[in-house]
Amino acid sequence: MRTLLFTFCCLLLAACGAPKQADRVYNIMDYGAVGDGQTDDAPAVQAAIDACTRAGGGRVVVPAGHTFLCSPFRLASFVDLHLEPNARLLANPDEKAYTESAFRENRGEGMMWISGKNLKQVSITGTGTIDGNGVAFMGRELEDSYELKPVTDFDPRPHVLTLEAVDRLVIRDVTLCNSPYWTVHLIGCKDALIDGISIRNNLKIRNGDGIDVDHSRHVRIANCYIESGDDCVCLKNRREFEEYGSCEDVVVTNCTMVSRSCAIKIGSENMDSINNVLFSNCIVRDSNRGIGIQNRDEGTVTNVVFDNLIVDCRLWSDVWWGKAEPIYVTSYPRAVGNHKDAGWRFPKGATEGRCGEVSHIWFSRVKCISENGVFVGGDVPGKVNHIYFDDIDLRLLKRTDYPGGVYDKRPCVGEGFVSDQVYGFYIDTASDVFINRPRLTWGDVPPAAASGQLLKQKASTGVVVSR
Repeated sequence: MRTLLFTFCCLLLAACGAPKQADRVYNIMDYGAVGDGQTDDAPAVQAAIDACTRAGGGRVVVPAGHTFLCSPFRLASFVDLHLEPNARLLANPDEKAYTESAFRENRGEGMMWISGKNLKQVSITGTGTIDGNGVAFMGRELEDSYELKPVTDFDPRPHVLTLEAVDRLVIRDVTLCNSPYWTVHLIGCKDALIDGISIRNNLKIRNGDGIDVDHSRHVRIANCYIESGDDCVCLKNRREFEEYGSCEDVVVTNCTMVSRSCAIKIGSENMDSINNVLFSNCIVRDSNRGIGIQNRDEGTVTNVVFDNLIVDCRLWSDVWWGKAEPIYVTSYPRAVGNHKDAGWRFPKGATEGRCGEVSHIWFSRVKCISENGVFVGGDVPGKVNHIYFDDIDLRLLKRTDYPGGVYDKRPCVGEGFVSDQVYGFYIDTASDVFINRPRLTWGDVPPAAASGQLLKQKASTGVVVSR
């Protein structure tokens, strides 16, 4: 009888749902986290993550109502790092805590805070906050930016989240803020979803990128709000990670972005191929440049579509790259730079760089409001080719005291700026550019350098305008 009762109970538990692997919960306070905003809770967070992955996976909980100060820690496979409402992870402001470079042997562009490498099925979820404590790593505040502290070959500023070679990644609903350097960096990742997150960085912090998709494939970014001093969403192929190959099959949709630099960016680092990319249904507000393809290395950019966007730009100071170009498509060899180790940007053994082809780029249904027009340019004829503009609405008006009539080619060999009048489209050394159904209007206060004309072309062939 007892055996029958025991069997019946086991069957009942199974039917009702006995605890499953996915239901395992690891609260970081059970592993020693204090949550007073002063104690370094990184060892407790790491202990909870390690216990979770050893058990086969589950959820590591950052509980509500606490601030957990943390030095660097690592994520692990099959772990969901879940931040409850009003929970906060705060980066330790002690620069000496950050020792592992975000770019391998190149230690001059920041260190890692939260990281993970060679992982499977990782997620970061919840409505809590991951705070990079950005101003703690800055110099004095200037009018348009923060002064960067002097560095030689080592920059201690932490990147908030660096994930390398992760297969099946989900980042959903969380808020990431106050990054001292890049915020979310995906390197060689495959099958990644970033959905519904908010990135709220200090707009005066330089290098504060939002999401950088680097040598990664099958990436979807949707329903996000991103404000950052530097690029909001940027696709690239950095030389340090060349073994991961091309960056391709990327979709970005239903996002709102604000940037002091370029809201939607492809490049400038690109030593491989960026291919099959779609940006749709996005809004860019109050940015120094709206959509930018900035190829500066030997890699190529092909088959990219931008559809149904609103782009609002204005001029900012020369601290930030860009001159209020709402759309910018370029390929120029990069400048060497002043840093003694800047040669790492070039192929091994090379003393100067070269730039690859930018081709088959489509822009459709884009409404632009700006102090400057569209700029398309390359270093030699044919380098930038087959660029299609359809149903582009340009409203050009003056809104700041910064001087206009300038287009920004930086970084590049030679002069970084083109001075001229403001046109709707400025085509400089490109081929097979098709402009269909453009609309150009000048605001009540047109730019001081307004040409009154739709198009200027220099050293370009096959430029076709169809009204």
